[in-house]
Amino acid sequence: MDLARITPVIRRAAPGGIDGLVPESRRRADHAFVTLVSNPSYLPGAEALLRSLRLTGTPADLVVMHRGLEEAHLGRLRQHGARLIAADLLPTSEGFDLTHARDALHARAAFTRGGKPNFHTPLDNFIKLRLWQLDYDRCIFIDADAVVLRPVDKLFEMPELCAAPNVYDGLDGFHRMNSGVFTACPNPATYREMLACLDRPGVFWRRTDQTFLQDFFPDWHGLSVHHNLLQYVWIHMPELWNWDEVRILHYQYEKPWQDHDKAHLLRPLIDLWRAIAAGQPVPDLSAQARPAA
Repeated sequence: MDLARITPVIRRAAPGGIDGLVPESRRRADHAFVTLVSNPSYLPGAEALLRSLRLTGTPADLVVMHRGLEEAHLGRLRQHGARLIAADLLPTSEGFDLTHARDALHARAAFTRGGKPNFHTPLDNFIKLRLWQLDYDRCIFIDADAVVLRPVDKLFEMPELCAAPNVYDGLDGFHRMNSGVFTACPNPATYREMLACLDRPGVFWRRTDQTFLQDFFPDWHGLSVHHNLLQYVWIHMPELWNWDEVRILHYQYEKPWQDHDKAHLLRPLIDLWRAIAAGQPVPDLSAQARPAA
């Protein structure tokens, strides 16, 4: 196992920054949509997400917390008006890092319902907790493998923590949150409390940040599935699919910028993502194909 890969290198605060985060520029608004790009393989997704947010006309900042990117990668994100913030792994213990490293976590909690791409690195998921360090009053986090199809700025008025359920192949998913979309109110005290709860002897967060956030916010507020509609709903629960309601479409597991073995089942959703990624406007959703019942 490559310990250098999973050992955090903590940046000290630069002017305008704080430990573990280095913003490239100052904020322009007091609210922000935030995503995370932890390696170059997520760049196509982040670019499509940024394009889709711009199409909604939101006045909020668009923030990309990033790790492991080169200058050329950052240049691509700047072209979409993103505020870039370098983000380190959390300052967790060696035991925590070993337990939640990719091979160790997948051995204990294997993904059996879909195919995680080989560039998925579970430890990076916990960087999402750095939202509570950011210099904003309100944040909406959206995973970089999602696109926004209708304005969602109303979520800034929602309480902390709002998230949609992890529904995509059965009703049991309504009892679990999916952290692909959630609301947050940054607060250094909350962040410190999170770190204290996160890394404890013997702890194991089976679904990484999702399991932790659900534990930390046991009274989390449920958003409709259409605020974080998981692509497998198209295959497994077509009765839930309603193009008149969908706001954020989340390509969990296989990614639309890859060739994969479920592409023939998800072709309409892949074509929609690729149109937005290519710079086209969001297509007429009422004219989109519907899943087979």
